[in-house]
Amino acid sequence: MIRIAAAQYRFKAVASFREFAARVETHVAAAAEFGAKLLVLPEYLTFELLSVPGAGGFATLPQATPAYETLFAGLSARHGLAVLAGTHLVSDGDGLRNTAHLFLPDGRIERQAKLHLTPCEVSPWRLTPGAALRVVDLGFARAAMPVCYDVEFPELGRQARARGADLLLVPSCTDDAHGMARVRTCAAARAIENQIYVAVAMTTGSLPDVPLMRANLGQAAILAPCDYPFPPGGILAEGIVNDDQVVVADLDMAALARARAGGSVRTWQDRRGDLYALEG
Repeated sequence: MIRIAAAQYRFKAVASFREFAARVETHVAAAAEFGAKLLVLPEYLTFELLSVPGAGGFATLPQATPAYETLFAGLSARHGLAVLAGTHLVSDGDGLRNTAHLFLPDGRIERQAKLHLTPCEVSPWRLTPGAALRVVDLGFARAAMPVCYDVEFPELGRQARARGADLLLVPSCTDDAHGMARVRTCAAARAIENQIYVAVAMTTGSLPDVPLMRANLGQAAILAPCDYPFPPGGILAEGIVNDDQVVVADLDMAALARARAGGSVRTWQDRRGDLYALEG
């Protein structure tokens, strides 16, 4: 059994990077106290820094990258757990990319740029999409990191499973019930289709002075395939909608292997390559 955690992170205005750091450490420390070996934080986590007095627009966020990486590398090492520290905007010479950062206690940093951009990310933000899906080794499982909208595309889940993924880590930021439901419903579908676990972290709260971040609605969840020996509905854990909290669940990798080999359905093995192209 491996315990993991996903956060519902309530945005609020902060006065400094130090205040932001103290807020995120609360969530990391809580996950560690619960005995989790992994914590997922939500998309656009560092947009909270745009509420600091005198902060520039979102295009200035890459300037905070060194401090962001130092902060989360230290938190991961100090608390002894992997931290997917939401997403942060980075500049790589080709534009700004909305990039998930996974910090490992051994000092590694794994990155995944968002592959599918929502309309506001295309215009007015003019972000640049990533080019490939990565699958990383967590030690206890292999994981992919589809970012929010990415989980709404089944092809990515298939690609992740074909490359050996047991787990999808999904940092998300949604502003209304429709968006929250799309991400949650599609995350559950990816778990069923690919017989994998899915952990979704979401934003809540408000950043009144940050455009397009003035309202957030979210519910973190850790999901499993809808089959024995998992709970009906495949829900291992879920938060109270729009609360500020960390949810935890135990992942039984042996049970996942048994479900894949001899469950009620075998949605991976039973794919019809004579009808459509297969991944893997």
